Amino acid sequence: MAVSSKGQNVSRKGLSDVFGVALTTVDAWVKRGCPVVVRGHGKGSEWQFNTAQISQWLQDQAVDNATGGIPDNKDELELRKQKAETELAELKLAKEKGEVALISEFERAQSIAFSIIRSNILNIPQRAVLQLLGETDERTFKEKLRAELVLALETVADSDIEDDEYE
Repeated sequence: MAVSSKGQNVSRKGLSDVFGVALTTVDAWVKRGCPVVVRGHGKGSEWQFNTAQISQWLQDQAVDNATGGIPDNKDELELRKQKAETELAELKLAKEKGEVALISEFERAQSIAFSIIRSNILNIPQRAVLQLLGETDERTFKEKLRAELVLALETVADSDIEDDEYE
């Protein structure tokens, strides 16, 4: 193993041994951007990592995870705060304009719409039975069923869903 001024240069296997992790963990670190001294290319070409660089990278990752990536620079924090305040003001304005809705309101409207669709589709056999009784032409049969399905779906599309109507 080659020794650097700080840490040691080790292979992929050596890195897994030093840090007590599986080779798949080392591979995951590489995908996440850990520092690499030498990239291995194909068989016989070993990857090289510096243990001090990896240790520092892991510490930085832990700090980022713990702080949520919050910068420690006062100017950056102030810009971030201003951006958040601007986004909040824009969101409040959009809400006042009726351009956004609460997720719970959306979920309730979707639930009502799906309930109407279900009801309409389940009523198709009752509506279609007289039209299809004795029908032997497959194309006509399919066209009438399709028309009933389209009608069931268009009914919900054309309806104005209000919570008050369905509570």
